[in-house]
Amino acid sequence: MDNNRLTIQSFIDGKVVSMSSTLVETISINYEDFSESFLTCSTCLCTYDGCEHTPKLLPCSHTVCLQCLTRILASATRNDEIPSSFRCPICRESINVPRGGVSALPPSFIVNQLLDLMATQRREVIPKCGLHSSQELLFCETCDTVFCVRCTEGLHGGGSDHTVIPFAVAIKRMSEILLYRANECIGKLRDADTVVSQEIRNLEQSREDVAESIERIFNEIYILIDRKKEEVLTSLNRIKDEKKEVLENQLSQIHAERSKVERDCEGLQYQMEVRNITMKINDLKSRIDGISALLEPKENSFLSYEEDDLSSTLNEVNNTLDGIVKIRTSKTHPSACIVEMDDCHLHVEVSASLVTCDINVKQCCAGGDPVSAHVQHESGSVVKCNVIDNNNGTYEIRFRPKICGEHALSVRIFGRHVKNSPMSFICDGKIPLKSVYGSKGTNMHQLSQPVDVVADNNGFVYVLDTGNDRIHKLNYDLKREEIITNDCLIGRSSTGICINESDNLLVVNWRSKFVTELTSVGEKLSSFTCTAFEEPVAVACSSRGQILIADTGRGSVFVFDNGKLVKKIGGNGQFNLLAGVTCGPNREVICADSRLQVFSQNGDFLREIYTEGKGKGRYGGIALDPHGHLLATRIERSRSFVQVFEFKTGVLLFQIECEEAKFRRPAGIAYVPDGCLVAVDLGNECLKRFRYF
Repeated sequence: MDNNRLTIQSFIDGKVVSMSSTLVETISINYEDFSESFLTCSTCLCTYDGCEHTPKLLPCSHTVCLQCLTRILASATRNDEIPSSFRCPICRESINVPRGGVSALPPSFIVNQLLDLMATQRREVIPKCGLHSSQELLFCETCDTVFCVRCTEGLHGGGSDHTVIPFAVAIKRMSEILLYRANECIGKLRDADTVVSQEIRNLEQSREDVAESIERIFNEIYILIDRKKEEVLTSLNRIKDEKKEVLENQLSQIHAERSKVERDCEGLQYQMEVRNITMKINDLKSRIDGISALLEPKENSFLSYEEDDLSSTLNEVNNTLDGIVKIRTSKTHPSACIVEMDDCHLHVEVSASLVTCDINVKQCCAGGDPVSAHVQHESGSVVKCNVIDNNNGTYEIRFRPKICGEHALSVRIFGRHVKNSPMSFICDGKIPLKSVYGSKGTNMHQLSQPVDVVADNNGFVYVLDTGNDRIHKLNYDLKREEIITNDCLIGRSSTGICINESDNLLVVNWRSKFVTELTSVGEKLSSFTCTAFEEPVAVACSSRGQILIADTGRGSVFVFDNGKLVKKIGGNGQFNLLAGVTCGPNREVICADSRLQVFSQNGDFLREIYTEGKGKGRYGGIALDPHGHLLATRIERSRSFVQVFEFKTGVLLFQIECEEAKFRRPAGIAYVPDGCLVAVDLGNECLKRFRYF
């Protein structure tokens, strides 16, 4: 095939690209159409050549190959007599046979010139079989095989399941694909060049930014050191000046005394009065005793400094400086990192996990990468998200979708997308049912007339199993831990339960009218009742330890402090069949009957929540979560559901109807600190757990 290879040139992005190919057309005309029209015998449809299919020009100006003319003349021969004429197979005009036969007909000069021209412009445009020079090679796309019809005796490609085209066409197609792929490859290389060059520029800029920060930090250290040095030198100069002042004062005193003595002694050699001389001698003697005190300096010249283990101090300073600035880098390769996430549900916090890897797809074990995340709804609205670094090479991306529909999560490291970013996901409007506990019965895992539920902060949920006179103690996943029994639960009349400030249980019994405090294992601690009670059904405890009792018979809420009644709310038709009570964040009293009403801690009416539901149903239980959401179970004529309100504004955020396990008379409800809520389904005699936040 070496003699069939040509060197072609193509312009790609303004540059000449040379490559080696085979049988590539380099003229701008369509060779197949041209060959069929001018270089093919119209009788046998074979391409003209210089052998069997030599083009002959007939007097009628038509061109026919020698093989066809010989066959036509042979068919007209009778009794071995060569006819003197034959008819042109194209126009049927009578053609006289020259003396030398049809081979003596003149060649078609124009066709031969075109053959020569095509031979120079395109070598072996139609590849031929090496054994059959007149036979064009074919290509089977199905078998990816080049073959000759005569060599294979027509056996290859005979079926309809084989796609056979001329080999020349196949070469042309492959050449076009080659050029297309080359363009595509060079385009990607150009993009890679741009990206890598930009990364180099970013690296240089990062170096400049970090260097500037290091300069700033060490300049601050230098300033601090210079300031400290100045303070020490200032202290040294101050001490020196204080000492010097004392010594200079002493020196001035010495000078003054000397001057005085010198003045007193002037003229003594001329003094003739003995008494005066004696007085001067006695005076000088007394001065000498006083001057003796000036012989010793009143201050000393000692100045020094202390080194508290200078070597150790320098080591400490060095270690401190080492900790001030550390150059951090990362081996993370964004395109090797993968982000995964669970199903997405409306209003429920979603956690997507990002695992970082290096260029060899080995998981990184350190954090600190600049990870950014962006969540966007198909409408264009952006969902706020938070990236949490676990400092072990993994990251959590948390967000809470507020709209149903398709979203896109984009995660970037160093500003570059991770492997499967951006990833699309659908947020459905369902609140997932996580688990169900119980069924109707009296066995250890069964319930009978469950009415209320509460959860503590220690990992436990307590279900008041009224019909079986007991409490089920479960974990947050609703797996049973133990059964609690006590005399206060007897009579199938315990209807309310809550947790007080001491993490003990408070249970109210409507029949006995007692409120009992139990430990988490069922030991009785205390109890109290009130003569005002008629049918107490629900209990709640405030942050200050006050106990609230909802009495549906009295249509009132009683407030107790240390077992003493201190306040009564309602009682004048304010409530109709009270079902639940709980406390607000500012010690508000929230009551549930057919409405949700909010009162101040003094009992003053403040507002009503969900006024549009008035007269359409009634509530079964209420609870407040630490995120400011009011949770409530509600029963209407044709359906039952859980409502989630924003307590501050009273806006209904969403409802949980649980299509796969419909509620029948939902009752008590409680918040579980793992982001779930649990609701008692009295009609189905079970407890249902939902992930709602």
